[in-house]
Amino acid sequence: MHTGSAVSSSPTLRTEPFRDVLSCLASGVVAVTALDGGGRPLGLTVSSFVSVSLDPPLVLFCVAVTSRTWPQMRTADGICINILSEDQQGVSVRLSSGGTERFHDVAWTPSAGGMPVLPGALTWLECTVTDEHRAGDHDVVVSRVDRVAPAAEGGPLIRHRGRYVRLAGADRHKEVCQ
Repeated sequence: MHTGSAVSSSPTLRTEPFRDVLSCLASGVVAVTALDGGGRPLGLTVSSFVSVSLDPPLVLFCVAVTSRTWPQMRTADGICINILSEDQQGVSVRLSSGGTERFHDVAWTPSAGGMPVLPGALTWLECTVTDEHRAGDHDVVVSRVDRVAPAAEGGPLIRHRGRYVRLAGADRHKEVCQ
């Protein structure tokens, strides 16, 4: 039980204390990829990703409204959500950079539907975007899952308190999941 004093009691909470509090919760990291109209790969890194429904299979992720990449991706035939492994910090950083050549040193292979799959990802999901909702400074993107790949062994890429961290006891967890 937390017994400290409140950071803010005003109806308008400042951004930094709010961000600091939210960073207490660890988040998995995914890379959302697609192809532009010319067949070039596009991608961005997301740490707000969750399953929504098993029937029908739906997932959602959130992307900043200031993203310059998402407007190019939203009109693609589909997207691929790559669940990054703990060894893919470099890929995460590269795809979250502000540059236009995010795939300069990032390898990929086409999924069955032709979308960019990142080698080394724990798994991937081919999806069709079904809905978008504006929520403050982010868009909530709901997608139907059309195809999934078998999951590889290993730990997920995780962010906690603004840093990449490794899941302790990942091998023990693997036994529980099988």
